[in-house]
Amino acid sequence: LGAVAGDIIGSVHEFLGEKTRDFPLFVEGSRFTDDTVLTVAVADCLMTGSSYVDKYHEYTHTYPGRGYGGGFAHWVQSGSREPYGSWGNGAAMRVSPVGFAFRALDDVLREAARSAEVTHDHPEGIRGAQATAAAIFLGRAGESKAGIRGFIQERFGYDLDQSVDSIRPAYSFDESCQRTVPAAMIAFLDSADYEDAVRLAISLGGDADTLACIAGGIAEAFYGGVPKTIAEPALARLDDELRKTVLRFRETYG
Repeated sequence: LGAVAGDIIGSVHEFLGEKTRDFPLFVEGSRFTDDTVLTVAVADCLMTGSSYVDKYHEYTHTYPGRGYGGGFAHWVQSGSREPYGSWGNGAAMRVSPVGFAFRALDDVLREAARSAEVTHDHPEGIRGAQATAAAIFLGRAGESKAGIRGFIQERFGYDLDQSVDSIRPAYSFDESCQRTVPAAMIAFLDSADYEDAVRLAISLGGDADTLACIAGGIAEAFYGGVPKTIAEPALARLDDELRKTVLRFRETYG
């Protein structure tokens, strides 16, 4: 839900390059995008044991026109079942359920790679998914921010020794895992609570919905949930099927 809410809040800020954290969380145009659709697809796979390829195709056909990346959209439209070497941030934006569904870090890393590599089999795509899922797992497990930062830097080589204020001026829209994932993690690391993490991620002025989706998933795990004042309007913007799957996943994995 943290990832879904982040996506919905960020949806109206994408492509605008806004550098502020002062904005209403929900407005008339707030909507779920491809980030939510594919995050829920991953949750569905984890609960049902379904093929990632099958579910990514199924969900994308069910929810067309939600801002899918060009390479991914072509993959679905062509009916392909083979990966296409992507290093885009789609692998990381959809992976958050993996971080919540397993009790061991090795299992999280293994499943994060599986969820990514059916499309994003480039090393950067897999790295972004694994790093995001690992941060969520560590947040759930009660690890400190210093511990999360240290593990991600040592294991994945991302530079997290910066602040949102230091990277914001030069940051711009970027669809790569290698520039999106570290920025989203820095937003989380600088935050005081869930809402602050989402606001900081959007304030970078980049791929707003995806930055907020990734930061929101990690923040939910670390801070112990999504505030009711954010959870309820986010869930209200999903259709019945997406909402049911999100709620069933939360019941299944706590």
